[in-house]
Amino acid sequence: MRILILSRSSELYSTRSLYNAARRRGHFVRVIDHVLCDMYVSNGKLELYFNGQPVQGYDAVIPRIGHTVTQTGASVIRQLESMGVHTILEADALLNARNKLSCLQILSMNGIPVPASLYCNNQYFISELSDKIENFPKIIKLVSGTHGLGVLKADDQKTMESMMEAFLGVRQKILLQEFVKESKGSDVRAFVVDGEVVASMVRQAEEGEFRSNLHRGATATSAQLTDEENECALRAVEIMGLKVAGVDMLRSDRGPLVLEVNASPGLEGIETVTKVDVSKRIIQYIERSVKNK
Repeated sequence: MRILILSRSSELYSTRSLYNAARRRGHFVRVIDHVLCDMYVSNGKLELYFNGQPVQGYDAVIPRIGHTVTQTGASVIRQLESMGVHTILEADALLNARNKLSCLQILSMNGIPVPASLYCNNQYFISELSDKIENFPKIIKLVSGTHGLGVLKADDQKTMESMMEAFLGVRQKILLQEFVKESKGSDVRAFVVDGEVVASMVRQAEEGEFRSNLHRGATATSAQLTDEENECALRAVEIMGLKVAGVDMLRSDRGPLVLEVNASPGLEGIETVTKVDVSKRIIQYIERSVKNK
């Protein structure tokens, strides 16, 4: 089988892990930078080029799309979809999952529990609308943020208003979210491949930090999900139209709350902590999908 990986660099851990897993199973693999791709569209005829040469003859594509190039990545994925290449991540699913508001909207509409959230557009009504989120502290986060960047905690009304006004003043889209105290600075990451949670871990923020991102110095340990958490993660991924995804959940007094569904989750943390060869599971899923197609 001929597999294409879309990635900004072949040296990134996730890209190397997927490349090596595919090669070990006897597949031809090529990595190209989607940002450097050219696309031709004319009367139902779509073509993709990289370094001036046509990209064709591939059975499947594995998109590894970073937050800063989401739109470009989605366009390249859609081009490949139209060319009949099987993709483990569809363009529309990527766009819906990558936008925090869209993700929360879709999940909530389908009965998935999420933290109480307020999307703020107008700084003149911050004081009135912020009461929708009860109690302090409250979380303020950028709609397009990643790795814990653009996520702040406000301990009182004045601080919250100042933070929100600052973001809105520079035309940033933000969410105001409840702070789930009982999670104690931790969250659960469930890695789903083709309708199965193949690995899971708990991430714990370091002392004095509330963000549990590994990029922010958090520690992680392998974890066993409860039946409720397992079901919640699987339903969330299915609802978002994904086959491979990372689901981040908070353990609350009300049960699991889904924070985010990551459509292009990193593999380094989950593989290192759990010792599960997640890349191999992804390649096996691709093999089944292409065979069935």
